[in-house]
Amino acid sequence: MINGILVIDKEQNMTSADVVYQLRKALHIRKIGHAGTLDPDVTGVLPIAIGQATKLIELMHTQNKKYEGTGILGYSTDSYDVSGTVQEEQRLEQPISAAEIKSAMSNFEGEITQVPPIYSAVRVNGKHLYEYARAGITVERPSRQVTVRSYELKNEPVFNQENGQETFDFAIECSKGTYVRSLVNDLGSHLKVPAVMKSLRRMASSGFDISQSVKLETVLAQPEQISAFIQPIDVFFQQYEKITLTPNQWLKVKNGNALPLKTDAKVVALRYNNSIKAIYQKKDAVYCPSLMLLQNESVN
Repeated sequence: MINGILVIDKEQNMTSADVVYQLRKALHIRKIGHAGTLDPDVTGVLPIAIGQATKLIELMHTQNKKYEGTGILGYSTDSYDVSGTVQEEQRLEQPISAAEIKSAMSNFEGEITQVPPIYSAVRVNGKHLYEYARAGITVERPSRQVTVRSYELKNEPVFNQENGQETFDFAIECSKGTYVRSLVNDLGSHLKVPAVMKSLRRMASSGFDISQSVKLETVLAQPEQISAFIQPIDVFFQQYEKITLTPNQWLKVKNGNALPLKTDAKVVALRYNNSIKAIYQKKDAVYCPSLMLLQNESVN
């Protein structure tokens, strides 16, 4: 049985569901899913949970995400990226300085209210926003609270005198539910020029980064070597306090019993036979089951 997280470096022109479908077919695995959808045009880290790891997907969603991308000042589209229909064009007569862009970016750090793009998977009255957009129906988009830990300019922006546009490279760390396309669009609004996202790459998600990733084609070419690419479930819980169970405690955990434990931690990872078997949370004077991973085994 395969249990763990496969960190795929997703290519462009492929949906997250496409990745799962191809892996399910190649690996002959039913219990498999992705954490954190990537738009087809966006590349980078797409964590795939396999086997017992599918139980972690909700927890994986709570982790911050990191992105690197490029924006363009000078025009905007209805989708907030270059794949959309141009909505506004404004030729820049002179470059916008790095200092001005950095100052504008700082206004979007912290907890902010964000309106998602009309071309997004957010649901309104049971339908995705992109369904309304494709049908030409105007609908009020719900705002949401998100957290942007950092929004930084990576290097000097590049001004193109010929077309009156300026490109800039950025890096963002943000909470789940954040639309980076909206951050680029809103940055332009703050600078009083239209803006659009040119490209985006996710560098980290769910506690995993691009250095741990593998190309989908690599896995599909040698599915029998899947264990060489898998990140063990235990890696996800590196920050948790770990407690090794005695055989007697393990019997109780298997039955879902509460345990008295000698620790002050609010949440603990319980290990047996060199693998995390359960996550327990403190309730009153004892620790109770929060997440059971009884079939998790170390990958060797």
